[in-house]
Amino acid sequence: MTPPAVVFGGPSPEHDISVLTGLQAARLLSEAGRNPTVIYWSKVGRWHQVDPACEAADFAAGPPRKSRELRLVAEPQAGWTARRRSLGVETALLCCHGGPGEDGTLQATLDIAGIRYSGPNAASSALAMDKLAFGALILASGLPGLPRHDVEAGAPPEFPPPYIVKPRFGGSSIGIEVVEDYATAVALAGSSPHMDRGALIEPYLAGGRDLNVAIRTYPRLQLSAIEAPVSDRFYSYREKYLSGGGIEGSERRLPANIPEELEHRIRDMASQVARLAGIRSMARLDFLESEGELWVNEINTIPGSMSLYLWVDPPVSRRQLVLDMVAELEESKARVFSTAGADGAALQSAASIAAKLG
Repeated sequence: MTPPAVVFGGPSPEHDISVLTGLQAARLLSEAGRNPTVIYWSKVGRWHQVDPACEAADFAAGPPRKSRELRLVAEPQAGWTARRRSLGVETALLCCHGGPGEDGTLQATLDIAGIRYSGPNAASSALAMDKLAFGALILASGLPGLPRHDVEAGAPPEFPPPYIVKPRFGGSSIGIEVVEDYATAVALAGSSPHMDRGALIEPYLAGGRDLNVAIRTYPRLQLSAIEAPVSDRFYSYREKYLSGGGIEGSERRLPANIPEELEHRIRDMASQVARLAGIRSMARLDFLESEGELWVNEINTIPGSMSLYLWVDPPVSRRQLVLDMVAELEESKARVFSTAGADGAALQSAASIAAKLG
């Protein structure tokens, strides 16, 4: 088995946080003697192989010095190449937050190249990134979720304001705002660069709070301690990543001080969502809670810092968590695109019908 690759960065608003996650994963694997191939995806979409010992500051102006430019070739036995020679990457630990690194685009490319990767497959990645589709799945499955409404001028929702306005596609609370009326929601959806692919609104729960739990699927389905982030209105991008030294230093209660019955409900729902949404590797599921009522909110398939900090109960070391993610990849099989039945019969049948019609 070739060394695993750690892949991070990408043309996404969450690029800089992805760099921190990727460097952390690369360092943990290096310390464990796995000697990963470290691959950086720049903000402009170019690929580079970098030194595993790089620091975050090395990426401030783009690819670090002495990095090697790569190409990602979507062909079997190709993948990442340098000077037309494949690096031989067979497994990839994906640390790309948001954008094409998390929405199924990169996943589909790696499927074609025959490379096994962490996180859900392309279809499940796209589902999880689409907040409107994921919310519909939750409600259709009989799980509690807040109603969500696609923002369209002249079509207000049935639920009253205030509203939370969210980008339909995106993560980390980027671009989310609380508004007092539908006209403001429409104006925001039309002006925010984060909502150029669509926007949705849902009821704003005054006095509600976030409760989050991590899910991992190897060596078995397992849930972390539940955290209760501390925030004023909703758990914003600034509170997650820019306060207290980053996501692991932001203010939270871990484990959350919640009633046992509420914890049981969260854990039961999280197990159901993991199966429904095709979760694989490591993910974080976010809930909303108000006065004991609970709603499934969003699933993050490539969470910040890989949610390694949440595993305090049961206690699992960060190194072991990352090693387990790689072990899961090495025991899995790459997707194979079958050509069964593609023997020309359909073309012959179509030609015969066309001849008769002609």
